[in-house]
Amino acid sequence: MNTIRKTVLALAVTAVLGGCGGNAEPAGKSASPPSKSAATAQEKRRQFESAKADCMKQRGFKYIAYVPQEDPDTDEARKRKAGDYEALRAQRAKYGFGVFSLYVHPKGPDAPDGMPDLSGADPNGKIWTKLSPAQNKSYWKTVGDCVVVAAKQALGKKVSSEMDLYEQAEAVSNRAVEREIDGDAELVKLASSMATCLTGKGYKVSDTRPSQLSQRGRLAFLDQEDEVGRKQREDVPDVPSPPKKGEVKRSFGATLTPAQAQPYLAKEVKAALDDLECGKDFYRVYTPKSEAIYQKVDQEFGS
Repeated sequence: MNTIRKTVLALAVTAVLGGCGGNAEPAGKSASPPSKSAATAQEKRRQFESAKADCMKQRGFKYIAYVPQEDPDTDEARKRKAGDYEALRAQRAKYGFGVFSLYVHPKGPDAPDGMPDLSGADPNGKIWTKLSPAQNKSYWKTVGDCVVVAAKQALGKKVSSEMDLYEQAEAVSNRAVEREIDGDAELVKLASSMATCLTGKGYKVSDTRPSQLSQRGRLAFLDQEDEVGRKQREDVPDVPSPPKKGEVKRSFGATLTPAQAQPYLAKEVKAALDDLECGKDFYRVYTPKSEAIYQKVDQEFGS
């Protein structure tokens, strides 16, 4: 999962949990940033939120400029982002690809693609949850309008909605990945060697493009999680129908205790370590390149 997708998910969770209270990060302040590029992205986000709050005020609604507080990277996190083998191996030995570990280690601080704790997040939840149905409808329409205004003022982006903003960001990210990752001759060669190694160990490899090979293991276990979740439900078919053109594939989480999830995680850890062993040279090159792309997109879009 890249940074843009994380941001979309974080915003969705914030909207649900916004009424829970908690401390917001005031516009103009932030946690100690891990890097200059991250600080730039945070500053862009603060400018965006400030413009959004001004727009809401002009239209008669209260809105608190809110930027989720980010903790600085640990030394181990920085090593992982640089493609360090030992740091990546230590993470995978505990969390695998980060799928079934969510049931066994739900609050793992160094889990792959760990989401921030938003249980006491966006203070605006205390505002919109107190509105009448009519006011609430008007409020969210105004939020959408003000996102368009703020994107233009703070980011220089012409968008039609908040989702359009993140879709544009993901499109920019995908083009950069296609050009700088899948178009990199060294990575293509390393990916081919990694695929041959994985096939030799009995793993199915259907796409050897570097960007797809890097996600192969995680996607396989997400499919397994979906399979378990579907079998536990009565309202969905056990086997999903292929998504139609333009549709997003729908998947379901499972209901598992830590003890029930442990056997799945054990298999996932083995697969993740095999994946890393086969891709030891691949990830050394791929990981810092992909991280650089996502940081660049974050700076551009204030994600």
